[in-house]
Amino acid sequence: MAGDETTTRDGGLREQVRERYAAAAQAVTGSACDSDTTTSCCGGPASATLDLDPSFGGALYDAESAAELPAEALLASLGCGNPTAVAELREGERVLDLGSGGGIDVLLSARRVGPTGYAYGVDMTVEMLELARANAARAGAENVEFRQGTIEDLPMDDASVDVVISNCVVNLSTDKPAVLAEVFRVLVPGGRVGISDVVAEDHLSPADRAERGSYVGCIAGALSRTEYLDALHAAGLTDATITSTHEVAPGLHAATVQATKPR
Repeated sequence: MAGDETTTRDGGLREQVRERYAAAAQAVTGSACDSDTTTSCCGGPASATLDLDPSFGGALYDAESAAELPAEALLASLGCGNPTAVAELREGERVLDLGSGGGIDVLLSARRVGPTGYAYGVDMTVEMLELARANAARAGAENVEFRQGTIEDLPMDDASVDVVISNCVVNLSTDKPAVLAEVFRVLVPGGRVGISDVVAEDHLSPADRAERGSYVGCIAGALSRTEYLDALHAAGLTDATITSTHEVAPGLHAATVQATKPR
């Protein structure tokens, strides 16, 4: 019975996340404009304005990066950092973005890796995939592909990418060990991880985190720093580091998460 209850709860949380991402995509495209659908998953507005929440979203990208993108990609950004900067992408690399949303980090990655490289995005939300593909067309990006799927079961071959990035999405998963196991599987030996995510201070219990924000708001589902490092190591990743960038709620921080798959 406990297993059934957990499955039901996890499925309900995933559906809440999917619905909120779909609403954010629709708000950007103008197909949903009421007050209940113009708030992003992680707190910033997903409306037709560049007056963004400084803790989340497009405001976290520098002016040079923002200038490279269609406005719709920037408006649809729901993240807490800029993982393309964290990952130090190089010419010719293959990059995978977990929970790629409107495509902002895939498009930036595609420019960083150049015509000999490739950038993939995986997202479970049809509306976001449609927006991302439209943004790629607007940007004239040819070395990109967006695939539908979940980050717990990636539609990618083993050892198929050099770098895995993600922007404030791992915390939304109800099965984080599965996500990190998939990251390990799809990385080539020597491949690396460059993730932006919300991380809790170690003294905060799960109940403390839930008091500070909702699951779909990227707060209640955040791992603590020690939990995150332990999970990365359990997945087989090494050289793991977590560096806080800014506070998003009391005791919870946007952070960069880096690790490597051993050669």
